Amino acid sequence: MYGLYIDDVKGTCSPMIDTVCVKCIFFFYCCFGLEKPGCYISNALKAAGFHRSLSDYSLFVRSYQGNFLALLIYVDDVILAGNNLQDIENTKLFLSRQFKLKDLGQLKYFLSIEVARSRNRISLSQRKYALDILNDTGFLGAKPSRFPLDQNVSLTQSDGKLLEDGSAYRRLVGRLIYLTITRPDLTYVVHILSQFMDKPRQPHLAAAHQVLKYIKQTPGQGIMLPSTGNLQLQAFCDADWARCKNTRRSVTGHCILHGGAPISWRTKKQTTVLRSSAEAEYRSMATTCCEITWLKNILKDLKINHTQSVTLFCDNQATMHIASKLVFHERTKHIEIDCHLIREKFKQE
Repeated sequence: MYGLYIDDVKGTCSPMIDTVCVKCIFFFYCCFGLEKPGCYISNALKAAGFHRSLSDYSLFVRSYQGNFLALLIYVDDVILAGNNLQDIENTKLFLSRQFKLKDLGQLKYFLSIEVARSRNRISLSQRKYALDILNDTGFLGAKPSRFPLDQNVSLTQSDGKLLEDGSAYRRLVGRLIYLTITRPDLTYVVHILSQFMDKPRQPHLAAAHQVLKYIKQTPGQGIMLPSTGNLQLQAFCDADWARCKNTRRSVTGHCILHGGAPISWRTKKQTTVLRSSAEAEYRSMATTCCEITWLKNILKDLKINHTQSVTLFCDNQATMHIASKLVFHERTKHIEIDCHLIREKFKQE
């Protein structure tokens, strides 16, 4: 697996694009939603025979006579992976004639993500980044905590004293948001903390400090991508009805696994106030279905044949009955669009 850095292109190499390598490429793509490259880079890649993905313009693939090559671009950083080492070398040579390149060898570090590869897996973590956060905030020697947030803690916009200077809080939460790239266990609590960026108060800062103590307990926590198993998608979705005490909006959450490894997770407050838990759960299911559709398109671009139906787990019986029935009742008409979306995806499978 290779990586490139345009204008000083960096690289990472592996001679075979095996199962775990595909999972790693897929992981980076899903987490960063990589940015649209400039026209000059795009034209150069198209001249080399690459085709731009229709799902996202930052992914380029090339398939010719059994050789497959995938290239991901994030600003001036690039990851390159393929199943033919000579084809990869030829591509690097071509790009070196177009741009100033620097080959960093096998992928070990990419955008603060540490990559450790063994025969059986690839491990992704942000240990150095986490330790830097602890060091900068003075929590490197703090007593570790087993939980990122106490169960009974409920944060609101009006509790506690307003911080005189909220810039430190905003800077800390911003760094924690980036840490969630490899830390699904922090997604929910960071989602809560990010709602108070405008006017942070003392309880909000105390909760952020609790997260730092939890990070001290597990600074090297990350994602493990196994080399065994299939490449099928499996999804879980849930909703916490009227969870936000300030707006009484529900909170949506989902986690999608690829070959048993998490590659997409999210916690987000829903855009409107919902009057029933079934509606909140159904909107969560609809959001997850859209994410699954996008991921399947990326798998198709990576030449992965996803023939099996995606299993979507939901723990709400009312939601599952609405999805299975063909008749809309008066109280479900306001979510008819989401119903049609899920049924359409169900029929396609």
